[in-house]
Amino acid sequence: MKKTKKNELNEELIKEADGIVQAEEEEKEQTSFWKELLSWIEIFVAAMLISLFLTRVVLVNALVPSSSMETLISPGDRLFGNRLAFQFGDPERFDVVIFKYPVDESQNYIKRIIGMPGETVTIENAKIYINDSETPLEENYLPEEWLVENDGYVFHVPEECYLMLGDNRNISEDARYWAEEAYTEGLADSVEAAESYTYVNRDKILGKAMFTYWPHFQLLSDYEE
Repeated sequence: MKKTKKNELNEELIKEADGIVQAEEEEKEQTSFWKELLSWIEIFVAAMLISLFLTRVVLVNALVPSSSMETLISPGDRLFGNRLAFQFGDPERFDVVIFKYPVDESQNYIKRIIGMPGETVTIENAKIYINDSETPLEENYLPEEWLVENDGYVFHVPEECYLMLGDNRNISEDARYWAEEAYTEGLADSVEAAESYTYVNRDKILGKAMFTYWPHFQLLSDYEE
């Protein structure tokens, strides 16, 4: 059957219309793709901003490298500390806190607060006495008998400062050693002059340890009677 000019024209119009529809569909698909991509970017950016806010203002993230706080915290544990914990109150004895290491503030340490501002802390025969008290602190969180560097220390904690010790005293590199380390690093002319590195200023405390989230979740309680 021979096509008429009218039929040929109709076919061309149909083809042209089909082409327009296909182009519109492709344009819609592209628009939909870019809209979805933009929505994912917005979600990602929002998540990053929220994460940045939380880690800079609310939480401090820490990886535990050593056994100095066992058995409360083990090597390899990842934990969060609360940066806001001391915004409306002062740190308390036995709080487990994350702070800037006095000898090298690029490093963060986690220890337990033992000495408070203005106190005299004496270590004698593996016992700790506050302000010449006859009764030593009860420390039922120690994982084993304290045998290393357990005698002959007297600390006079400055105002606005805290004395930090690890729970696992036999291996913990804590306030007992920091003055000597500061002297060895050349930060002071003598061990006596390096005594200020023994203590942690309040404004260097980053937060109070709250819970481990890896490899398991565990709330970190303070000293318990």
